[in-house]
Amino acid sequence: MATCVLCRRVPRLRYLPALRKDFTQAQRVIAQRVDETDDQEGKKEVLQHHEASLQAGYRLYYNPASYHSVWNSAWNSITSRSQTDNDEDECLSMLAPFFWQQSNRYSVNCSRHLSSSKNTLLDLAFDKSAKPAVPSVSLYNHKHIEPDVKVDTRAFLKCRPEYASMTLDLNERSHPIKWEEAVVLLQKVTVLKGSMKPSDVSKFLVELSRLNPDRMPLVRSDQRFIMLLRYSVEHLHLFTLLQLLEVLQAFVWIDIPSSHTVLGLYEAELSRRADQMSLHQLFFAANLWRCIGRKVPQFLKHLYDSVRLHLGQMEVCELVQLLYIMGEGRECPKDMIRPIEQLLMLHLHQLHPEEVGTVCLGLFKSQTSISEATVTHIVNRAHSFVEEMSDFAMVNVLKFLRFNYQYHRLWLEAMAQEVPRRAHRMGVQGLMHVALGCSALHHHSDKILMAIAERVPSLVPHCRSKDSCKLLWAFGTLRFLPDQSPSLYPSLTEALRQRKAEFQRYPEHLLTGLLGLAFVSQFPEDLIALALSPEFVNIALKSRQLELKKDLFTLDRAVALELPQWTGPQLSRELREEVTEMLWKFAQSDVCQKAEVQEAETALQNLFGGEQFVCKRMILPHTRSIDLEVHLDSTGQPVPVKPSDTAVLPPENSSSKAPSHQGWDGMDIGVAITDELFAQLTSTKNNKEPLTPPAIIKPPSLHRVQPDECSSVFDRGLVLTSDLREALIRPSRPAPAPQKSDSTVKLAIQVSSRNHYCYQSQQLLGLHEMKRRQLKLAGYRVVELSHQEWFPMLRKSRTEKLAYLHCKIYNSLS
Repeated sequence: MATCVLCRRVPRLRYLPALRKDFTQAQRVIAQRVDETDDQEGKKEVLQHHEASLQAGYRLYYNPASYHSVWNSAWNSITSRSQTDNDEDECLSMLAPFFWQQSNRYSVNCSRHLSSSKNTLLDLAFDKSAKPAVPSVSLYNHKHIEPDVKVDTRAFLKCRPEYASMTLDLNERSHPIKWEEAVVLLQKVTVLKGSMKPSDVSKFLVELSRLNPDRMPLVRSDQRFIMLLRYSVEHLHLFTLLQLLEVLQAFVWIDIPSSHTVLGLYEAELSRRADQMSLHQLFFAANLWRCIGRKVPQFLKHLYDSVRLHLGQMEVCELVQLLYIMGEGRECPKDMIRPIEQLLMLHLHQLHPEEVGTVCLGLFKSQTSISEATVTHIVNRAHSFVEEMSDFAMVNVLKFLRFNYQYHRLWLEAMAQEVPRRAHRMGVQGLMHVALGCSALHHHSDKILMAIAERVPSLVPHCRSKDSCKLLWAFGTLRFLPDQSPSLYPSLTEALRQRKAEFQRYPEHLLTGLLGLAFVSQFPEDLIALALSPEFVNIALKSRQLELKKDLFTLDRAVALELPQWTGPQLSRELREEVTEMLWKFAQSDVCQKAEVQEAETALQNLFGGEQFVCKRMILPHTRSIDLEVHLDSTGQPVPVKPSDTAVLPPENSSSKAPSHQGWDGMDIGVAITDELFAQLTSTKNNKEPLTPPAIIKPPSLHRVQPDECSSVFDRGLVLTSDLREALIRPSRPAPAPQKSDSTVKLAIQVSSRNHYCYQSQQLLGLHEMKRRQLKLAGYRVVELSHQEWFPMLRKSRTEKLAYLHCKIYNSLS
């Protein structure tokens, strides 16, 4: 049977010239969790297995393990498992079924099954198919390539000697044995066979694990070693607890693939014995599983059960190790969140800089939400020794703030000093997380962004597709314009072209990057053609974890507006209508129900004389926000908004009613100015008496009322200029006849919020800036009811609101 299995591999490994002589070495790369969401999305993790030929020199340069470049030796492969601790956790691998590595599960009913030559399951566990290689960094060999940056993701283990009993130090390897000694051990396996005792099996595995890493692939491919693994399973229940942990530790050094079938049996045995293990032994076993790179939810459940019994007695090192394990397991039991938070507050003052970084990363990866006050205390602690923190720990604090969407002014001010000082030595993935954290917190710092922008182009060869795309998204969201760093966007865009093959598995990354480019008016047509091609759209729509329809729709409509000459692929009309309806339903249940929007709609209807003059809708549905649409003729008089003028929405989706057939001659538009009203407007009190029936006001040349530096002027009542006073007391007159449609001015009135801007800034975020740009392209004038001005007006009288809207709208016509 084994021969048949090998024959099946030949067509898929046709680039390997000597299959029998050179068994492949499986290199494990742990894929990362996604997004978002900032959004936000269900999160899982998959394992990808890449193989490298020892003789043919086949090398893989794609490695999602954060802050870590690919090392070719088996020893470096083992070390790389510790480097994957910083895997990007919000990104999910979107693999098609044939990309998934299938594990063979089996149960042992008697020892005869294990000893039988017909049992090849252990052999199959090493029999992996090669995956297509991504473009090599040799594509960039026309210029000097700086080496990628490696960091110690487990530096916290050096903070206290107590960690030694709970973790395996991958930097301290036992004195190696020679290959001849290993051959002797393997020969003993052949001689002893079924007469081996559990102590013999564990001893042989431990001794073989001391072999030089360069020779380890030869051991793993040796049939005598596979036989030894079989006997280890046969004696599994007879191992002492110490022998069981020694064998598992040997698996780390031997670099057993994380999907190997035998590991499932070891997890089950350790889980069975969990109640016999001390808390430190449980932590040690969990750390070994992490070094191997295998997810062991069954064992972690028993670990957490034991932790619950010891929560009151846990020391600092045990708490930090627990959070580290929870982060790597991507889960924190809900009933443990509050006790852990209390322990954190109790021990916070004792945490060292690297331990604070580990705590932040563990809470981030496990998606554990704690109180805002506790978050503030943790970041305050980090801020107290930020200069002593490693780059890795500093980035972890930013991840933690990003997850909690909490703005910490002192920390971000410190980042404006630290990031420019450190950027030249940081890796691309650390810089990506800094930029992504700033964009999630809406924090625009020219110092931070410029430092990253100057460093990234030299690191592009080391960028994963995710790194490039999220950098583009972050810089586009914060509106870092292309002319601020001429090499940034071209280099990242070229990196996308070099990583096209990855987008078949990660379609969300390409859409993320292209939307970031669209925010700053960059439209690489070849990549857009790829993203909107029917084949890619089908892949994106099959994504189970992420909803990519909205991103496809946003990109498609942005291209249609900003590239009128575009002749490439577009989304189908059916899909566009489906997404439009979905977005509108959400807007009706969310944005349309906000008090500031409803108040603006009602006030505009009163100002212009009826519901038919104001249409609340999504003028550009792909920008995912609503507008209040108003049409004015050339003299400034309102024109009913006809259904044909609205977006491609069903009539019932529009809040505006059919236009009235009433003639213009008898229609009153505006507000009648009486002595009582004039006294009200000039008073600082909020008189809310009803208005008299409206009359017509001619649109005058009014001056915009500017907000005060500290607060809106409307907090003290409406300030009347001489022009406004003259306009308000001017007698009303009949409205002129309606004008031709080609002279109609279309207004898109927007009720903005703080979330549309960078924090404490008047700079719009990328999506909202793009919307305004595209509204102008679509023939609209944008009138903003800013949150600084409109929100205070909600407490004012109806008259003051109408006067404010009158001023804002007609001032926009000048």
